[in-house]
Amino acid sequence: MELTLYPFELRFRHTFTISRKSKDVQPLLVAELQEDGWSGLGETADNSYYNITVPILMAAINAHRPFIESYKLDTPEAFWEAMYPKLSDNLFALCALDLAAHDLYAKRLGKKLYEVWGLEPSHNPLTDYTIGIDTVENMVKKLQEFPWPIYKIKLGTKDDIAIITELRKHTKAIFRVDANCAWGVEETLRNAAAFKELGVEFIEQPMPAADWEGMKKVYETSALPLIADESCIVEADVKNCHGYFHGINIKLTKCGGITPARRMILEAKQLGMKVMTGSMNESTVGTSAVAHLLPYLDYTDMDGPLLLAEDTADGVKIRNGKIIYANRNGTGAELYRAF
Repeated sequence: MELTLYPFELRFRHTFTISRKSKDVQPLLVAELQEDGWSGLGETADNSYYNITVPILMAAINAHRPFIESYKLDTPEAFWEAMYPKLSDNLFALCALDLAAHDLYAKRLGKKLYEVWGLEPSHNPLTDYTIGIDTVENMVKKLQEFPWPIYKIKLGTKDDIAIITELRKHTKAIFRVDANCAWGVEETLRNAAAFKELGVEFIEQPMPAADWEGMKKVYETSALPLIADESCIVEADVKNCHGYFHGINIKLTKCGGITPARRMILEAKQLGMKVMTGSMNESTVGTSAVAHLLPYLDYTDMDGPLLLAEDTADGVKIRNGKIIYANRNGTGAELYRAF
């Protein structure tokens, strides 16, 4: 296979703020694999929380370029198994290659990726749209600027209940709350009780990932369902989250791509847990890949292209929360000609 890497740095529409940081740009890396006239695209994102940068991603992939370019693709799963020992310390990099392999493979079969798996997308969940932490006045403006059926509200301030109370005055949309590890036990329980009365559907990662004892207490008495994010990174984490969270949020960049994500989905379902996929602010390349997992899911947060002022590719479209697949095989993503 021929490997090409495309680094990007895309601007956000608004400064994107969560409980631990703010940023105005999102660095991303797109990988392209070509073989026998077919081309596949994959994407991954930088993330300071996991000490991942685009130069680190490129170096990790380029270190194995000779192996990748001598590899003859049979199935994406076999390729992932071959690459995992080489990139087990950088699953973000492995994700880009895995997505590209799935895209190429499905195109070679003449099918959309969800068709390769025998899935039917007519009952796909809607995606939420994220409102980052800001002044409450600006958060209200963002709601009004972007009417949407489901909002994911980033919290982790001293005024979290007041924020949701004020936002609720301006929309009847479903709210989901993501605290990004910002709360403790008492704060989580207090907020959950208040938020239930304010139309919040669930809370994502309320407490630090290492606080399993605290999460157990919260899980047993919380007024709202709790979804793991930072506590569920790779496949081994799924069973660890059972009995501590009501569901898991799978991010392809963190777990290493579609191949492990599908196994995580199956395991979580067998354990009776809810499953969602999350965004790492990927452009349309990565978002188009995530879209093909939707028939498996209960919830999804795949609003990356909506939050960015720029994009890398044409692919899936998002209309009022609904995902519309591109009329192409594979994942449906196609890089803009300028790139």
